[in-house]
Amino acid sequence: MSQAKPLWLQWARVFAVGGLISGTGFVLYYTCVPTDEELIAKFSPEIRADYERNKLLRQKEQELLMENARKTANSNEPIWKTGAVPSPFEKDTRGMANTVFDLKSWELEEANKVKMSEVEKAKKELEQVEQISLAQKKKWWIF
Repeated sequence: MSQAKPLWLQWARVFAVGGLISGTGFVLYYTCVPTDEELIAKFSPEIRADYERNKLLRQKEQELLMENARKTANSNEPIWKTGAVPSPFEKDTRGMANTVFDLKSWELEEANKVKMSEVEKAKKELEQVEQISLAQKKKWWIF
């Protein structure tokens, strides 16, 4: 009869094979899954432009959602009360839109920011032109 292998050797084999399987999965994941930058670079130009255009919108929406989650967590209301986001499970909010973020007001706010920056830029340019014109202007009493 053949002798049975020691128990510690069987467990060592189990851990070695398990580690090999886990390590292979880990290496394959990090070599095959693209990073966000690589994935965006592979987009078509139209999709990439749309992604870049809506990036700030998504960030702002995520900030508002996290702020709402913090307020809801700090309140004394039950967990199913969703705060500012209308819940589809409440009778009085069933037909309401389930949006966290008001797109129109955000776009208006962003447009106003752009306009204000353009106005500030125009004011600075006007001040520079006035300074240059004053420096070039001769006084009538000075020869």
